Amino acid sequence: MEEIPKVYNPSEIEPKWAQEWVEKRLFEAAADSDRPMFSLVIPPPNVTGSLHMGHMLEHTEIDILIRWKRMQGFNTLWLPGTDHAGIATQMVVERQLAEQGLDRRKLGREAFEKKVWEWKAQSGDTIKKQMVRLGTSCDWSRERFTLDPGLSRAVREVFVRLYEKGLIYRGNYIVNWCPRCQTAISDLEVVHEEHQGNLFHIRYPVAGTEESVIVATTRPETMLGDTAVAVNPSDERYRKFHGRMARLPLMNREIPFITDELADPAFGTGVVKVTPAHDANDFQAGLRNNLPQMVVMDESGKMNANAGVYAGLDRFEARRRVLADLKEQGLLEKIEPHTHALGRCQRCKTVVEPRLSTQWFVKVKPLAENAIRAVEEGRTRFVPDNWTKIYFDWMHNMHDWCISRQLWWGHRIPAWHCQACSQVVVAREEPGACPHCKSGKLEQDPDVLDTWFSSALWPFSTLGWPERTKDLEAFYPTSLMITGFDILFFWVARMMMMGVEFLGEAPFRTVYIHSLVRDAERQKMSKTRGNVVNPLEVTEKYGTDAVRFTLAVMAAPGTDIVLSEDRMASSRAFANKIWNAARFLFMSLEKSGAEPWTPPADGNCRLLPDANGQMSLEDRWIFSRLTRVAGEIGTAWEAFRFHEAAHLIYHFFWHEFCDWYLELKKLSFAPVQGPLPPAWENLCRAFDLSLRLLHPTMPFLTEELWQRLGPRQTSIALAPFPTHDPALVDESAEKEMNLLQEIIGNIRNMRAEMRVDAKRKIPVELFAANGNVSRLSGQYSQAIQRLANLSALKLVAEPLTTEGGAVRSLPEFSVKIALKDAVDVEAERNRLKKEEEKLQRDRNAVRARLQNQQFLSKAPKDVVESLRQRKEELDVKYAKVAETLQNLN
Repeated sequence: MEEIPKVYNPSEIEPKWAQEWVEKRLFEAAADSDRPMFSLVIPPPNVTGSLHMGHMLEHTEIDILIRWKRMQGFNTLWLPGTDHAGIATQMVVERQLAEQGLDRRKLGREAFEKKVWEWKAQSGDTIKKQMVRLGTSCDWSRERFTLDPGLSRAVREVFVRLYEKGLIYRGNYIVNWCPRCQTAISDLEVVHEEHQGNLFHIRYPVAGTEESVIVATTRPETMLGDTAVAVNPSDERYRKFHGRMARLPLMNREIPFITDELADPAFGTGVVKVTPAHDANDFQAGLRNNLPQMVVMDESGKMNANAGVYAGLDRFEARRRVLADLKEQGLLEKIEPHTHALGRCQRCKTVVEPRLSTQWFVKVKPLAENAIRAVEEGRTRFVPDNWTKIYFDWMHNMHDWCISRQLWWGHRIPAWHCQACSQVVVAREEPGACPHCKSGKLEQDPDVLDTWFSSALWPFSTLGWPERTKDLEAFYPTSLMITGFDILFFWVARMMMMGVEFLGEAPFRTVYIHSLVRDAERQKMSKTRGNVVNPLEVTEKYGTDAVRFTLAVMAAPGTDIVLSEDRMASSRAFANKIWNAARFLFMSLEKSGAEPWTPPADGNCRLLPDANGQMSLEDRWIFSRLTRVAGEIGTAWEAFRFHEAAHLIYHFFWHEFCDWYLELKKLSFAPVQGPLPPAWENLCRAFDLSLRLLHPTMPFLTEELWQRLGPRQTSIALAPFPTHDPALVDESAEKEMNLLQEIIGNIRNMRAEMRVDAKRKIPVELFAANGNVSRLSGQYSQAIQRLANLSALKLVAEPLTTEGGAVRSLPEFSVKIALKDAVDVEAERNRLKKEEEKLQRDRNAVRARLQNQQFLSKAPKDVVESLRQRKEELDVKYAKVAETLQNLN
């Protein structure tokens, strides 16, 4: 056996195994397999990005489950890939061009797209390299990119089918417009934040009279595009203005008074300005009242020719000029501080402008209804369950989806505009001539589709749809989707709609919404706060397995993860514990002189009896615990309770395997000639199974140690996961082992309470209340002495007395430590008397407060309850010290 390094160094073993797993293509799925299927697709990261802690949490949880299912014998597929990320990628390349003094418009569309593809070839695989390095067990042979030819074909097919069903249409509507990105963006791409702004009250003169009305607005520059003033039809205050005209300040233009429910008599003055081209509600009122739609800003947020003398000004400069002119003309009634929600572009943080624009839309209501039904009927479930209601609420209130973007990078809309007859032709392939007038003068729509349109098809486009491929038949619908709540509506809801519409089945059986990773102070991680944790940096420092275990042990459903260096250091200590246990085992095997351990040919590490058909208590116990814990871990993972599974693994490996089983096995280590005897064989088999139990959570460490343990033909990732077999549960062994642990644990506790030097060996007397305890104590006398650090263990036939020592009595046994053997009696008596006096003072102080009626009548209930609990704690401590002191006396 190759000598195992003394120090566990993750940076030496992790890259080796990460590369080998990929090179040996261990994680490829088989579409024609007859094994049960478990599949999921990765939430595709942006091709521009690199991993953050949210990704690492998500990938850790997915990888734990996919490795577990693979070891259970499932035909597993974890399909990886990246998203072309329209706006984000275009912005990256445009910045690079700007550094070279170039501009995309000067380059032209075709040349710019070529530049983006060049960038993608050079820099677009960062995420993949990071995922490979972190050991994610994806099927890299099926890696996809949302602009791959196959996926592009699926996008065109979906667009055409929806258009032919009347579910895609083109029209003039108010959209969220980003002047920086110069494109429409969806409602979900707008981040609303509370803004301390102003409410400007403006006086609008009534034409032909000396009267005026006052309207209020937060965006006074848009008044240049007003085409009406609205009052509520039931508002008697303004009935005299019905049918009259108002004079639009600054523009010398008359606009009508209209009656519309847009005006709320109870809000402000009850009069509102109507700007159909720059406000969603005003747009609808304009349609109801057949009002003109006057756009006064261009795509960059500057005022256009319709703004008169303000043309060419940036919108915010125009606002300052408009307010100054209104004030000069005596039309600015007042300015009030006003808090309101300000929408910003999620990508570049620019203030979004509601703007009238010709765009393509998906009519979502029919699609949403089918996606709602899929969840109502239980075909897809959300975990945690509270997300079900949130999903329903959002789906029931969806607006039509604006899917066109004024970009060059992305899926170009498969629509052509005839220059001869102005008809629009939507087709799967570029048409040679207009089917309406036969003209060959066709120009493709310049817009591209929203990135989320192609992402919505990800679960089936990646499997070969619209062809009925073997992959599609084998792996759709997928078993599971693990993702964050932030893209539940961007992506999950839209995948549901598209999957049900085009394949008749929801794309996944279960959607698990994972937690948010916060910093040690429970703050959300963000670049502006400067508290972002780079997963590659912490994995380099602590090891990938330690970071994975840290995330898993804190990943309780519905609870945010508070990540700290201390927790990762603790997980690294756990990895060191396992490494040191393995090193001790390997070195002991080598010193024994026995032949190297050979794993069973069938991979089934059963418990072996000795030549007499006997099995030791510790072997029976650890194999019983293995099968029981395997079942408990599986139950936890099935419920996405990653934290419970991690705690089970930690407790089993550290406290049961290392602290008890390995320590007991040390007593039976002896030189060996030839094959390993059952005692050694069972130790190796138990360690083999324990590594498999840990593998889904800590894959690198377990692969390294598993390969070192014995000659292997394959990876631990393909070894059978330990099963829960009720027939292998040994209740008797577990009960006896618990009793042995209780005996040793109580002696250890007594030593600690009596402050016996840890290195000092002392004799102990033990009285067994029944024959079973007596037999076990005698049989394991050596183990008790070694693990409790005793010089002798004397089994006595009569009940123990406190004379000359301290006694601890339990239902099945009692133990006694002679004071003369354990402590300096006089020094200990003095220490305990001082402690007793201090506890008495504390008790008196607490008791006095609890007897003070004035205090009790005024103090909060929680304060009083806390004092009562404190009194109980002090009473218990006092009684314990008094008892120990009495024993000394």
